[in-house]
Amino acid sequence: MFRPGPARMRPGHIVRDRMGASSEKKIRVVVAKPGLDGHDRGAKIIARALRDAGMEVIYTGLHQTPEQIVETVIQEDADAIGLSILSGAHMTLVPRVLELLSEQGVDDVLVTVGGTIPGDDIPELKELGVAEVFGPGASTRQIVDFIREAVQTKAAGASSPD
Repeated sequence: MFRPGPARMRPGHIVRDRMGASSEKKIRVVVAKPGLDGHDRGAKIIARALRDAGMEVIYTGLHQTPEQIVETVIQEDADAIGLSILSGAHMTLVPRVLELLSEQGVDDVLVTVGGTIPGDDIPELKELGVAEVFGPGASTRQIVDFIREAVQTKAAGASSPD
């Protein structure tokens, strides 16, 4: 029996789950590779894991500027962003993404970061507004569960009366 292999993931490609659309609102996640980092294997693995967990994933591709990432988040009405950074430029790129989101009035998007982030930088990233940082060894299940729970918690908080 012929079974086609996985589709190649292209920049701007929306990765839908294997079952297609459902009546329940899917969590929309932008997976982005900011800066000059040219390694995207991990980002693609996370994108597929999120897709397989029923989320809609927009993969931006390599070499995205913070401005391009924020524009994609706004255009796609994303619930979350996963920034994958292996280049060591996280203390420049992540604050810029957060600054641009704030300037655009986008305060309801969950921001996560993954990659080779030194432990000493994690508290500062969280203080800036990053919800979680996933380093080498983080499981796809851990990432999926965190994003699902955090987005659902944000949505519940936004819809509850003050």
